[in-house]
Amino acid sequence: MLDGLDPEQRTVATTLHGPVCVLAGAGTGKTRAITHRIAYGVRAGVYQPNTVLAVTFTARAAGEMRGRLRQLGAGGVQTRTFHAAALRQLQFFWPRAIGGEPPRLLERKQQLVAEAGARCRIRLERAELRDMLGEIEWAKVTQATPEDYPAAVVKAGRDAPRDPAETSRVYATYERLKQDRGLIDFEDVLLLTVGILTDRPDIADTVRRQYQHFTVDEYQDVSPLQQRLLQLWLGDRDSVCVVGDASQTIYSFTGATPDHLLNFRTRHPDATLVKLVRDYRSSPQVVHLANGLLAQARGRAAEHRLELISQRPPGPEPVFAEHPDEPAEAEATARRIRELMKPVAEGGAGVPASEIAVLYRVNAQSEIYEQALADAGVPYQLRGAERFFERQEIRQAILALRGASRAGGNDAALAGAEGLAAEAGAVLASTGWTPEPPAGSGAVRDRWESLRALVRLAEDFQRARPGATLVDFVAELDERTAAQHAPTVEGVTLASLHTAKGLEWDAVFLVGLTDGMLPINHAKTPEQIEEERRLLYVGVTRARFHLSLSWALARSPGGRAGRRPSRFLDGLRPGSAADGARGRGGAGGVERGAARGRKPRGPVPCRVCGRTLTEATELKLRRCADCPSAMDEELYERMREWRLARAQELGRPAYAVFTDATLMAIAEQPPGDERELSRISGVGPHKLRQFGDELLALCAGEQLPERAEESSEEDTEK
Repeated sequence: MLDGLDPEQRTVATTLHGPVCVLAGAGTGKTRAITHRIAYGVRAGVYQPNTVLAVTFTARAAGEMRGRLRQLGAGGVQTRTFHAAALRQLQFFWPRAIGGEPPRLLERKQQLVAEAGARCRIRLERAELRDMLGEIEWAKVTQATPEDYPAAVVKAGRDAPRDPAETSRVYATYERLKQDRGLIDFEDVLLLTVGILTDRPDIADTVRRQYQHFTVDEYQDVSPLQQRLLQLWLGDRDSVCVVGDASQTIYSFTGATPDHLLNFRTRHPDATLVKLVRDYRSSPQVVHLANGLLAQARGRAAEHRLELISQRPPGPEPVFAEHPDEPAEAEATARRIRELMKPVAEGGAGVPASEIAVLYRVNAQSEIYEQALADAGVPYQLRGAERFFERQEIRQAILALRGASRAGGNDAALAGAEGLAAEAGAVLASTGWTPEPPAGSGAVRDRWESLRALVRLAEDFQRARPGATLVDFVAELDERTAAQHAPTVEGVTLASLHTAKGLEWDAVFLVGLTDGMLPINHAKTPEQIEEERRLLYVGVTRARFHLSLSWALARSPGGRAGRRPSRFLDGLRPGSAADGARGRGGAGGVERGAARGRKPRGPVPCRVCGRTLTEATELKLRRCADCPSAMDEELYERMREWRLARAQELGRPAYAVFTDATLMAIAEQPPGDERELSRISGVGPHKLRQFGDELLALCAGEQLPERAEESSEEDTEK
């Protein structure tokens, strides 16, 4: 169960009691760590599967976690979103707490909010309707009533999109319409569950007997209402593990706040804190850019940022590209994508279309890239558009598969098909599926790509379960449909930066990076600007290997070139200078109980070129591996000879005294006293006491001091 986990992940997995806070940087394997923690607890007999509730923020993430736990032998654990867990409890306890049938769930509130606006004689155009929806949702998750909304806006310093009094009227009317029609929305699910658990201690006790251990993923995104619900689930217990990264807080407009994550150890002084900083997703070049981006951040989240250290082989340097206008930027992006998709034998990189993404700040930017990719003959899919399992062709395909599974051998379409994948392909052929793609793009190609995704899912399912039947596959599809856990569609992903959260690709193109777009022009306050920076950070850390950042100086050909690259790229793109701001980073590790000891180390710049260092040896030397060294070669050799003699005396290997990198760091900047020596990485307090006088004498060219007899059994500090 613990094989393959790094030391910090292993600590997460084996710390099964008491509150645990995991600060997990992008790509550091947080899902692996927490699923192994749950499964290890179950296999060790500490947790009963049905008493564990793992909560995350998207149905896809919950589905992925559920699948991993099933593979690890912990299939009985409940993994749900906050809303899904609350809805399940609300529906179960409603007859006992309120009486009668529970209200119907309103999954899409746009039409009802538009009607509420009309009744208030306020016409809401599409963009205005979206803003109104956002304000109502924010008010509800921050537990502000319609009457309280105007004051809540002022208190939060929120930049309301319209007159708060008008929003308050529409909000109140919307609530009345829902009540009159026996409807509740997703925010009501949380509010009503909180209300029942608060007012009915007997029901709260029932829930607490059922769920005794909690895991909360993406904890930086919890709203005050979700935090209140979590506290009610917990009661006076502390068996909770929270996981998050303040540097990925990008949903404050919905009421999310990293304060619950950052204040966790204030609420739980005895909590174990584990920091995951080993990045298994991105190349060192991508990680270096991501670290440099956050090194200029300000604010409380920046003070708790994590300095990532890539565990991947080196890759290509990120590409920065400036274009005269937006069409030129889109066409260049499409050309570059087509080159990446070419097989290696043809001079390309062989990157599949499904492993490439084009990310932008707002959805309105997608149209020009859709056209450019279509013109280049590159398949694509829009993320954040119609849900996969709600597409007409997918609904028809699942109906056909269900019918064939019931008919079994009596279905003529299955004649001659051997194995699940072949049977699924044969059934889907009746809905228009063909092994070869249709010519061109557009709706026909989109339909084919959707059906192809189902066929590939059948192939993967067959590999995972060689004896699986159509009945098993249909059951898998039903479970995925309920969780909205869609398979991968073979096509370049077009998505907004917000939608891309939680996903990753081999190649990522960040486009439209101009001031006014990122940061967006309505971001005015320092807090809003910093959230825009974090949004770009999320985009950068989606890339595993290839990363491109581009911008256009004008909107259309021949237009005035009045735009400038995003200020967030200052100091990162060639020819630009940083603004000098620096945050305080944190190294990986574990802290148990109350916070104590040395403060986390901040970002370490190369003392030669100024680049932020990420590799362990570079951090020790305080310079890039390929930057020129000013090492005192004679001193270095003297210290190596001394180290060998001391190691033989103590009966230890030479590296246990000091590593080559530590000696090199000393020889490059010879210290003059103990204080300077203690600042060199690898010279801890114990080694300073044991070897400090001798090292300083070597650095000064003096005779080695006499020393007291030592025990070879004494442990050295790592």
